[in-house]
This record gives sequence, C-alpha cells and structure tokens, in this order.
Amino acid sequence: MKSDFNILADAADDDGLDNHRNAPRPDPACLYGLVGDVARAGGDTTEANPYAIAANFIAFMGCAVGRGPYMPIGNTWHHARMFMLHIGRSGRGRKGDAVALIGRIERALKALSQDATPQVHRGGLSSREGLVYLIHDGFKEGQTEVEPILDKRLLVIESEFANILHQGKREGNTLSAALRDCWDGVSMKPATKSSRLWATDPHIAMVGAVTPSELRSLMASRELTNGFANRFLMFWAERTKMLAFPRATPQQDVDALAARVLEVLRFCQAERWADKDKMRMDLSPDARKRYEVLYHSELNDNSAGERITALIERRAPMLLRLAMLFALCDLTTTVEVHHINAALAWVRYSVDSIKFVFASAAEEVEVAETNDTAQKIVDFLTAHQRVTRKQITVDCFGGHVNKTRIDAALEELLTCNPPHITVHEDRSGPGRPTKFYELAANKANKANYANNQQPRGFAADVRLLEQSEVSEQSHPEPELVRQVRIVSDASKTPETRASLDSSLTSHSSQVVAESEDF
Repeated sequence: MKSDFNILADAADDDGLDNHRNAPRPDPACLYGLVGDVARAGGDTTEANPYAIAANFIAFMGCAVGRGPYMPIGNTWHHARMFMLHIGRSGRGRKGDAVALIGRIERALKALSQDATPQVHRGGLSSREGLVYLIHDGFKEGQTEVEPILDKRLLVIESEFANILHQGKREGNTLSAALRDCWDGVSMKPATKSSRLWATDPHIAMVGAVTPSELRSLMASRELTNGFANRFLMFWAERTKMLAFPRATPQQDVDALAARVLEVLRFCQAERWADKDKMRMDLSPDARKRYEVLYHSELNDNSAGERITALIERRAPMLLRLAMLFALCDLTTTVEVHHINAALAWVRYSVDSIKFVFASAAEEVEVAETNDTAQKIVDFLTAHQRVTRKQITVDCFGGHVNKTRIDAALEELLTCNPPHITVHEDRSGPGRPTKFYELAANKANKANYANNQQPRGFAADVRLLEQSEVSEQSHPEPELVRQVRIVSDASKTPETRASLDSSLTSHSSQVVAESEDF
C-alpha cells in the first residue's frame, strides 16, 4: 500500500508536463477525386489505412504521367513525381497491404495498355549504379551493345526503407545523392571514371515504408540536413480498424479504376513517354492568390525548431506537385483552388507526422515557448524601435524569463530567413560596446511570427485570404511607413474542413488486402 508521501509525490508528478499526444489525424480533404476513390476502394473492406493507399497511388500516378506535364516556377520545371514515406509500427502500419491494391490496378492497367504503364521495381536498392541500371541509356558489355531503356518512368517500392538508410552509411556509397538527383529530375551521370552507366532525364517516383524507431535511429544528421530526408513526404499511418476476415476489392471495381487511370494517362499523353515538357500547367488566378498567401505564411514557417524545419523545408514544391497531380486526375491543365486545398491537406498531414515522429511533447512545448518569447520581443521592438538586451530582459519581460529562453528567441529572430531583427554595436562610448536590437528593415510582419499558432483548416484559411500584404519603406526617422493592400476574395470561400471527429480517430492506418506482389 502506498504511503501518503508517495501519493502526494504522484500527485505532484501529475501537475508536471503531460507527454501524451494524439497521433496525427489526416484531413479528409486528402482523399480528393480519383485518389480518394482508390483509397476508399481499398480501405472500406480491409484493415489498410485509406490514406496510406492514397499515398501509394499518388506515387504511382506521379510516375505514370511522366515528364510531359510540367509547371515552370522561376527557372525550374516541376513534374508531378513524388517520394512518399509511410511510417508506422511493425504489424500495425499494414504497410504492405497499403500497396497491394495499387499492384492490382497496375496489372489491370497493363492489360489495357502496355505503353501507359511505368516500370515498377521492388526488391531493394543498394547503389547509384544499380538504380541507373534500371533506366540506363545503353552500354557496351564486352562486344555486346546493350540496348537503352527508352521509357525512363520508374516506380521504386522500397518496403524496407531502412535498407536505403543503411546503404547511405557505407563509405563511398552515393545512393543518397542519386535519389536526390532523381527527385530533382536531373540526368544521372557516372560517379566514377570506370562506370559505364548513365540515365538521361529520369522520371523516378518512390514509395518507402519504415518503422518510427528505425527512421529515428538510422537517419543520420547528414540526411537530415543535406536535403535527402526533406524530399520525402513522410506520413504516419496505421490501421484504423481490425477485421479478422478482410475482403478483397472486387475485380470489377479494380478494372473500373484502371480504366479511369488510363483516361488520365491518355489525357497526359503518357504513352508518348519520349516527348518531354509538352503539356504546360498553370495556376488559375484564384489559385495563384491562394498559393501566394500560403507561401508567405505556413509554407515557409520556420517556427518548429531547427531539426523539424530542416525536414519540412520543401513544403512549397511538394504542394505544387501534388496540386498538379490532382488537376491532371481531373483532366485539366489548370490548377484550381480545390486542387491547392487537397495538396495542402497532404502537406499539413506530413508536417504533423514529422513533428509526431521526430519531436517529443517536451520539445514541442519548448519550441512553443521560444516562439511566444520571440513574438513578445517583436511586439516590444515594434513599440520601442531600438532597444538594448537589458531593456528586453527587464522592460519587456520584467526579469521573469530566463536568459536561455531569451537567447533562443533572439537567435531564432536573427537567423530566420529573412531575418526578423538585426543587432548593431555602438562603440562610441568607453568600455564594452553596447548592442542594440531593432526590427529588420525588410520585416513586413505579414503574418504573426508564431505561425504554428495560426488557425488550421480550410474554413480558417478564409481569414488568411484576407491577410494584408504589407510593403515597408525605410526613412531616416525610426518609424516604418506601411502601405497596406487588402487581398480578399470573399465570393470564393474555401471548402470547410471536416471535423476531426468525422476523420480517423487514430493516425494509424492499415489494410489487410490480398498479399499478392506488385
């Protein structure tokens, strides 16, 4: 029997930090159009998570449409290929089941058109040369000329993504760099003088599956910072229900879905895979407004901490690629607001999943406190223009916030891109120079610094569409003259986000589908 002292100690512990969190809950808006129909066809009668099925189908379709459809952003031509990474605990993620229906659709599609179907590789990757071999431009082996593989569309299914992480740790292995090139779509040239293999204009998509413990333990800091990890749209998904006797998706449903896939691929002229960059895609005027607001807010929100921010750095291009694919599945080359919204739901799902896997509850609290401190510093500088560190500590916080947290907040404000504040030294007086902090000249404060506190969901996004675009002009006086132009389109409100109660109650997703290989 516990003593009164132990009971009181346990009660005191209950008042401490609660380290429990809900698993990520995807927005039903992820299941848009054809992607949603495939997900429901596989998830209704099996344990497979419909969102995991949808992610596998997105990777398949992004590969199948090829390099014909493109969207120019600056000097970069974006295509719809995606790298998807399914994270779930062993036995609960139903990661193999999530890809089973896609395999059946692929086989049904191949029966309709061999040319429309991309090459699918499963069985593991070990090196850059092995990857290039699958879509090589031809080579000579002894006296024999090996014919090139002309169709450069390739879907890689890596059921043991830990294998790729292991390969990346081997001395001299360049698989990680090769996969980064694949996501970018650049030609893969020989990494060594002795290599005779290369591949021009590859169009490679990838689906990986991994447990959270493997991902955290094997992903070295190098992969977190060199752009390898953030090329994957990571999502947490485990089974949402338990079925002792799951039923296979009826073959007539599979055939109907394959026929719809073929219609999309013929619209994209995917069977003419040798023709590249032949179908330009653009955002509609309303979609451009929507994307611009998102780009200046959550798509470049760096308030989640350095490690998480590094993992979600490619939110903007991922959103555009997803929106392109949703538009193509609607048989149009114009990306509309509803395509942006569906893509945004996937980006938010991925961000929530990455935070859930890579950040503890305590770390999330610490980041939130740092963001709150940073926002108060910004507000203080807005009111006082130019202040010393002592003024921040004493006048802004009344001496009640410790030095470590203020340092973290100042560091975040100084190093974010673009910087929110600047620091200057005054050496005019005797002794140690005095440092003064002030708002950066280019700081427009278009959005609250603590973007992670913004309302979420499409209904809340109406307020973001009315966000002010602020331009600042610096004058000799310390004031900032702001000109505000309201960007609003009240006549076209985004669709309302469904409540979480109507979504999955767990962020797990699993499908006990047929076990046949793809």
